[in-house]
Amino acid sequence: MTRETVFKKQFTDNSDSYCIIGAGPAGLSMARSFKSKGVSFKVFERYKDVGGIWDMENPGSPMYESAHFISSKYLSGYMNFPMPDNYPDYPSWKQILEYHRNFAKEYNLYEHITFNTGVQNIEQVESGWLVELDNGEQRLFKGIVCASGITWAPNIPQLVGQDSFSGKIIHSVDYRNYSLFQGKRVLIVGAGNSGCDIACDAGTAAEQAFISVRRGYYFIPKHIFGQPADVFGDGAHWIPNGFSQWILAKLLNVLVGNLEKLGLPKPDHKLFETHPIINDQLLHNLRHGDVIAKGEILRINNEFVEFKDGSREKIDLIVLATGYNWSIPYMNEKYFEWRDGRPELYLNLFNRNYENLFAIGYMETDGGAYKMFDDMTNLISCYIVAKSENNYSAKKFEKLIKKDRPLLNGGIRYLDTPRHSVYVNQIAYKKYRTKIQRKLGWPELRAGSFSQLLTK
Repeated sequence: MTRETVFKKQFTDNSDSYCIIGAGPAGLSMARSFKSKGVSFKVFERYKDVGGIWDMENPGSPMYESAHFISSKYLSGYMNFPMPDNYPDYPSWKQILEYHRNFAKEYNLYEHITFNTGVQNIEQVESGWLVELDNGEQRLFKGIVCASGITWAPNIPQLVGQDSFSGKIIHSVDYRNYSLFQGKRVLIVGAGNSGCDIACDAGTAAEQAFISVRRGYYFIPKHIFGQPADVFGDGAHWIPNGFSQWILAKLLNVLVGNLEKLGLPKPDHKLFETHPIINDQLLHNLRHGDVIAKGEILRINNEFVEFKDGSREKIDLIVLATGYNWSIPYMNEKYFEWRDGRPELYLNLFNRNYENLFAIGYMETDGGAYKMFDDMTNLISCYIVAKSENNYSAKKFEKLIKKDRPLLNGGIRYLDTPRHSVYVNQIAYKKYRTKIQRKLGWPELRAGSFSQLLTK
């Protein structure tokens, strides 16, 4: 593509700066990192304020009134910015939104963000990356950081016979509060963390609630021996994964009991080989009959949903808690290698084929993401700084970007599903990233790394 075909109108030259798309959790972490290292950048956010998915007013946000963090406040905050002491162990979505806005204020990030401005298209040109905004403006940047998130495009499967359904079918992205369920027989499809939460709401408000589960999962209580589950598990990282899988599965069997008695399938995998379900409230609802577990759906037949075990239930409302399709809609698919609907990136960050093109947040992991985001954005910043200084370490790292393909599963055999194709074990990731940074002489984050940015 030539310069003439791309530059259709006068453009703003920001070729000394990096463009961050999105002022949600990943974008804010990237902005703080760039600012701390003196990297010039601009952030474009399509909505009116920071927070991304945590602002329920944002069209397409997956939030609902009962939503809470599934990792605890103790291990989930950004580095050097802990969640407030008065927050509960598992903060609500409103508190997480407040936390992000306070984070942006504390580190003076608002001045770098252009709100109510979406990105329509990005193309590589000879002199950098041309960004076209939704107001028609074009800007030239040195590099791009995609931080726009993975839960904006709902995955809506087609159910056999759904055209005959006399009730209503919605995706969980359209669910807000339990008033929707009052007086209805409700079926939740999918037992991810959101599906389990919504099933609990239905168990409280519906005439009768059901949850359709295709495979068995391990349910981890939010508290174990009085501690948040992730805090309890954090103390066991010294134990080899294989042994911890075995011993913690035994512990769960004691704490939770036999889930098959509640109508749930037996897991066909070991503990931690899928994304954890952090929920004990659903088990309470199942034990009291407020929610009834069902198997995989066979077909819909008018007002009835028929299941593969031969049973059927009269249903008024189906909620598809079936996840989201990942996308980077403002860039042509040629710019990323997509496998199983996930972009293949070095260390889940670095584009192997295009210089100065990064993505953060396009992964899933087994713990709180925000401190991990900080380490990841620090790695991006260290590379950019080294490259700007013509430091040989940048060239060494570029060779790794092209050829290095480490296993970051910590020895855990994750299920062979699209969701787990870019899943990483946090401890394995940290060890590998730390090893690389030490070899290259790039600094780790530590207490006080961002103190110079704090509001006076």
